[in-house]
Amino acid sequence: MSQPAKPYRRVVRQVTTGFAAVLVFLALVLPDQITRLPPGNHWYTALVRIPVEALVAGVVLLVAPPRARRWLAAGLGLVLGALTVVKLIDIGFFAVLARRFDPALDWTLFDDGFNFLIDSAGKASAVGVAVGAILLAVLLIAGMAWAMLRLTTVAVGHRRLAAGTLGVAGITWIALFAMSYQLIGGIPVASTAAADLARDTALALPEDLADKRRFTQEALNDAYRDQPGDQLLTALRGKDVVISFVESYGRDAVENPEFNGAVLTALAGGDKKLAAAGFGARSGFLTSSTAGGGSWLAHSTFLSGMWVDNESRYRSLMATDRLTLTRTFKNAGHRTVGIEPGVIYAWPEGQFYGYDQVYDKAALNYHGPQLSWSPMPDQYALSQFQKFEYGKPGRGPLLAEITLTSSHTPWAPVPGMLDWDQLGDGSVYGPLVRSAPTAKDVWKDDKRIRTEYARSIAYSVDSLVDWAAKYGDDNLVMVFLGDHQPASVVVGQNAGHDVPITIVAKDPKIFDRISSWGWTSGIKPAADAPVWPMNTFRDRFLGAFAASDGHAGA
Repeated sequence: MSQPAKPYRRVVRQVTTGFAAVLVFLALVLPDQITRLPPGNHWYTALVRIPVEALVAGVVLLVAPPRARRWLAAGLGLVLGALTVVKLIDIGFFAVLARRFDPALDWTLFDDGFNFLIDSAGKASAVGVAVGAILLAVLLIAGMAWAMLRLTTVAVGHRRLAAGTLGVAGITWIALFAMSYQLIGGIPVASTAAADLARDTALALPEDLADKRRFTQEALNDAYRDQPGDQLLTALRGKDVVISFVESYGRDAVENPEFNGAVLTALAGGDKKLAAAGFGARSGFLTSSTAGGGSWLAHSTFLSGMWVDNESRYRSLMATDRLTLTRTFKNAGHRTVGIEPGVIYAWPEGQFYGYDQVYDKAALNYHGPQLSWSPMPDQYALSQFQKFEYGKPGRGPLLAEITLTSSHTPWAPVPGMLDWDQLGDGSVYGPLVRSAPTAKDVWKDDKRIRTEYARSIAYSVDSLVDWAAKYGDDNLVMVFLGDHQPASVVVGQNAGHDVPITIVAKDPKIFDRISSWGWTSGIKPAADAPVWPMNTFRDRFLGAFAASDGHAGA
């Protein structure tokens, strides 16, 4: 005759069973976005749910043969653990990039995330976070398998009670599902969250492959592809065109009153400085294909006229001969150069874009301190462009694409403007950076993060405007724009994807060409300025500056 369990063992069993139940329940019902939780103090209503996956798994495990039951329970637990890890990664992706993690394409972004942690928290902390994340993933997967085994053992030991509970819960789920019943926040009580996540994860690869085929075919459908170079950009013959991407320069930098003060000051001062030098400006908005990061997706979208919002599309595009805006200038007789301070390894994309020469970090010959992620200050990169290309006497027309990186996360330290003759090889920045706040200092306070972000955007704008005002001649046409909005720590998780874009020139005929665009005067776009998808700009620009009547195409 078996001895009755000691009281403390019974308590331990009850506690472990309860813990297993809570672990599985939370894995099934918690959303993959923090913003999907009900607002205010009602977040707890997200837990008032009946997960259909638990009901189905419960029935299957109760009727399964005893020999297969444990293996089935462990397998379901491993799958649920893996889905929970994906859900946690989704939470991070939505928080930073405003989109879901793509398990087929996004693994390369973890390296960028690790480097960001090094910049903002230090290498030791970054390594600690990475190791902790790996351990958490392993523990979640193993722990979920244990939890399913534990709950299965209890359910089989109390089969009648378990079957009755599943029956009542199943009938309730069907009734609530039929009524589409929701609590605060629009979260349905009859939950299918885990099943939806499993479906989306499983379908990611075939959907990516199908999208890749469609995208590649779309890239070949190009009205400008076979147009002779002497028919392209005829209204820009003899002009020097500078296209500059300002890292993380989003619409919120201009319009969000919580932190836009420094940017508005820079834009107002820039208008005055440009006007004094004889320049005019027109501005509007573009909707970027990315947010929070992925600058290369925005660059390729803008320059190719294709909507590039994931790695698969980006890689597919690089394998085509799609006519880019930069290559169009090359075909039209311009020398084409890329100023890419953030490029530190081989960059075959330069050939796709059609550059005659790419000045990467090494070629720009910077000997000052690295400013967190940004390899060098924007003003220095522009000074080297002036030295190596724009300031050369007797040269022909030039197209330059310049990527400004000083406003890249983590937005510290932010350099200040110096006299252009002081810059030298960049060593002058050493003492300035040593006395500036570090990324570790800034990232202790959300308000300070936003303030320093705005300061970095103001610095990038100041650098570009000051260069144009000082060195730009009558033939300069400058296009500058943001690549994407900054991370959600600055703008929140519900911000849009719009970025400002501006055209600067001295020749009034340039603005006649784009008069139908409806852009606003100055380098600050008005709140009601037109908003276009970023991929439409290439064709609009080519149409405007090839039109024979001197006016813009649609």
